[in-house]
Amino acid sequence: MAGIKRKALESGAVKCVVKDLREEFVEDYLWPMLKAGAVYENGYLLGTSIARPLIAKHQVEVAHAEGATAVAHGATGKGNDQVRFEVTFMALDPSLKIIAPWKDPNFTLTSREAAVDYAKKHKIPIEQTKKQIYSRDRNLWHISHEGADLENPANEPKDNLFVISNPISKTPDKADYVSIGFEQGVPVSLSGKKIGGVKLIETLNEIGGKHGIGQVDVVENRLVGMKSRGVYETPGGTILIAAHSALESLALDRETMHYKQQIALKYAELVYYGLWFTQLREALDAFVDVTQRNVTGEVKLKLFKGRCSFAGAKSPKSLYRTDLASFKMGAEYDPTDATGFIRLFGLQTKVASIVNKGKKIKN
Repeated sequence: MAGIKRKALESGAVKCVVKDLREEFVEDYLWPMLKAGAVYENGYLLGTSIARPLIAKHQVEVAHAEGATAVAHGATGKGNDQVRFEVTFMALDPSLKIIAPWKDPNFTLTSREAAVDYAKKHKIPIEQTKKQIYSRDRNLWHISHEGADLENPANEPKDNLFVISNPISKTPDKADYVSIGFEQGVPVSLSGKKIGGVKLIETLNEIGGKHGIGQVDVVENRLVGMKSRGVYETPGGTILIAAHSALESLALDRETMHYKQQIALKYAELVYYGLWFTQLREALDAFVDVTQRNVTGEVKLKLFKGRCSFAGAKSPKSLYRTDLASFKMGAEYDPTDATGFIRLFGLQTKVASIVNKGKKIKN
């Protein structure tokens, strides 16, 4: 963020408002998404998607404070972000006019290369060059990389692409272990010590990044109808999701867990589509919060060569019982009970098989 105010004013702004939204980002956006278990298309941890509604919300608030009648964004006309920003603007104040230069037919921005030329012409300081033209979005949760050589899915990401994590070839040969404590689904401690959400994610980003944790290469289905490729680094988020999932496996009963997995898919869609400020998302949060009542405990994970592996967990609300799980038979479980259960459970399958084979059912 260094120099951001100067850049804004040199770009023609009459005033620049910079806000530190990290705590709100964690408490009101990341933790609900973490508790829901939302992951888009099996790999994308929604780092950009979840940040856009928060940014747009504060744009609207600043517009109100300044008496502005319009809000703007710099998203292109081919991506998801234009939807996320504009849907949020409409949800929070439909009277505001929306300005989107990339979609203005009278403007000259037709590519990232054209944007670099425009910035150079108007003396706007930017980091990108035509040789380093990746589209990147970074926040506390992740950093994304798109464009340039990544647009060809046959190309492997280069080691120098990664910004907040080591390429696997440069990770340590010795593993690190982390222990994360949860209370009702929310991470609250690291290695037994209480820690705030922002500091926790920053610390896990550092530890996980050292081991190349959270690097994913995804060809995803954009909301606007096309496929796109993104390479994402989400070290801390990957660790937290793995820990939360492991704890849920102890604390949730079978039917709740299976239904929650379905909810997670819908929740991920809502976040990806920019539908954060909707009644459905609020309703899903209410369901998720009930499921998290017993998700309390501590999870240990091993970080090594890009892998985040389960290394143990404990919970005062655990439904796991050693006496039941053991292969030893005891008074707590009568195996003969399974005989009648299986007969009833498999009855419809048995009847269907008899009918399909043309046989008569024997009483």
